[in-house]
Amino acid sequence: MTTAYTPALFIGHGSPENVVLDNTFTQSLRQLGQQLAKPRAILMISAHWLSRGSYLTTAPKPKQVFDFYGFPDALYQVHYQPSTDAGVIADILAVGDIIPITADDDAEFDHGMWTVLKHLFPAADVPVVQLSIDSSLNRQQHFALAKKLQSLRTMGIMVIGSGNIVHNLGQLDWHNRHGAFDWAVRFDEQIKTALMTGDVDFITQARTAMTSDGRLSVPTEDHYWPLLYVEGVRQPSDQLEWIYEGYEYGSISLRSYLLRS
Repeated sequence: MTTAYTPALFIGHGSPENVVLDNTFTQSLRQLGQQLAKPRAILMISAHWLSRGSYLTTAPKPKQVFDFYGFPDALYQVHYQPSTDAGVIADILAVGDIIPITADDDAEFDHGMWTVLKHLFPAADVPVVQLSIDSSLNRQQHFALAKKLQSLRTMGIMVIGSGNIVHNLGQLDWHNRHGAFDWAVRFDEQIKTALMTGDVDFITQARTAMTSDGRLSVPTEDHYWPLLYVEGVRQPSDQLEWIYEGYEYGSISLRSYLLRS
C-alpha cells in the first residue's frame, strides 16, 4: 500500500509588507492555497522563533504578535489568529520520545507564520502549531532533527518552513524593488540546482565552507534554517514544484516551493 503524504512547503516570505500587497508573489500564494486540499493542521517552522531547545505552541489560541517596526499602519491592522489542535499537539509531542520538545503555553504566533498563511488559508480555519528553531544546532543537526518529523506528514499535518534562501538586510537596495545583486542570483540558483538534484551535502554544508556568494546571501542562519526542515521531511516519492521564483530589494530571494507525492 502506498503511503499518503501531506504536502510540505518552503515559503521565502520576504518583507512583512507582502501581507498587505497584491503582487505576483502574494498572488502565487493565494492561488496555491485555492488548489491545496486543507490539511488536518499545519506545523510551521518560522525564522522568527529562535530558542535554546525545541518548543511548541500549545495554547488553544496563541496571540498574534507584530514582531517588527517601522512599517505602514496597514500591517498592524491585519488579523490572523487560528487555533491550535490538542490532538495534533499530542501527536507532535509524541515525537518527543526521540526529539525533546517542550510545550510552551506562552508562545505566540510570529509574523513568519501569519504573513504567509494570511494568503494561503485566509479564513484561518486550519489549525496551526509552531515549532521553534533551536539556535544551538548546526545545519546537519537541524536536518537530522527534521527527518524525525517525517511521520507527521502521514497524519495529515502540512509542514511549512518560512524563511528566505537569500536574506541579507545589510545589503538591501531600496531602489531595486524586484531585482537582485549578481551574488544573490548566483547563490539562489545554486540552491535551486541542489534542491532539484537532492544534493543534501550542499544544502547542509557549514556556512564557513560556503563560497563568498553563499556567505553574503546567508549572513546569519535564522532565515536559512527553515529550508532544512522542509528538506528533512522530503520523501523519495515527492515531486518538487516551484511556487515562486523572484527577488526583492537586491538581497532577498522569494524562492518558494512545494513537495507533493
